[in-house]
Amino acid sequence: MRLPRRILAMHTAPVRRASSVPAGMVSFVPACSTTDAHSLELLQDFVSRARRLFVISGAGLSTESGIPDYRSEGVGLYARTDRRPMQYAEFVRSAKSRQRYWARNFLGWPQFSTHQPNSAHKALQRWEERGKLHWLVTQNVDALHSKAGQKRLTELHGCAHRVMCLGCGAISAREELQTRFVALNPDWRAQAGGVAPDGDVFIEDEQVLHFRVPSCEQCGGILKPEVTFFGDSVNKATVQFVHDRLGESDAVLVAGSSLQVYSGYRFLLAARDLKLSVAILNIGPTRADHLAELKVSGRCGEVLSVVQPL
Repeated sequence: MRLPRRILAMHTAPVRRASSVPAGMVSFVPACSTTDAHSLELLQDFVSRARRLFVISGAGLSTESGIPDYRSEGVGLYARTDRRPMQYAEFVRSAKSRQRYWARNFLGWPQFSTHQPNSAHKALQRWEERGKLHWLVTQNVDALHSKAGQKRLTELHGCAHRVMCLGCGAISAREELQTRFVALNPDWRAQAGGVAPDGDVFIEDEQVLHFRVPSCEQCGGILKPEVTFFGDSVNKATVQFVHDRLGESDAVLVAGSSLQVYSGYRFLLAARDLKLSVAILNIGPTRADHLAELKVSGRCGEVLSVVQPL
């Protein structure tokens, strides 16, 4: 499926719809004009033509559920603070870094774990039910696609709701680890200074000095969220599996990702080589804009909830 290249300007009357962002959560969604009617028509045409649609979702999908991201202009972590995410090498080599990471994660987990899918997640799940969506690859680790009922799904960077042992490879539920944290730290208290992406919060270093971190119950190894940290690489078998699903598809839709991380961008390069049509729905520029026949600016929930999987 090929479409003429269209990078869209806001030039027609906007369609007024209720916001897809719950009250009190707008602060994590960057400023964006309401998507115009012509853009919606072109995206509807793109989706209607696709028979086996491959979707890549990113953090811009989950900001509308109240989860902050890293790169959004004005509201992402990089814009709000000079703090940077945990690097894989630092986590592995430094017990103090792991202590700090898990203390922040422990405080943030009760809120992070209760976030719910928004209208974008629900729309994509409906597309799957209707046979429109062939496969969905998400860069998010928040489990919101799973909570929405998505089945044809690959969590490219893992999931923060699971914990793995770096020693024996055992996988366990993050909720179980929370219980162990409470048992080891019955009197530990700390004041959170703000919410960060991927489930943790900001706290001062001196507050974590006495926080105790459990080891793997099976082998005594180091416990880590079953997610791909910055500086780590995605499992090769997972990458190949996604390439296989892409090869079975006839069009690609990117929803809520700037594609700055190569682990997701590589699939757009592959789509170009396969001569697949590409549409991008995002607030702000992406690394793959030059590869897209269609670029739509808008909030994922507001746009996807009105596009029908015909």
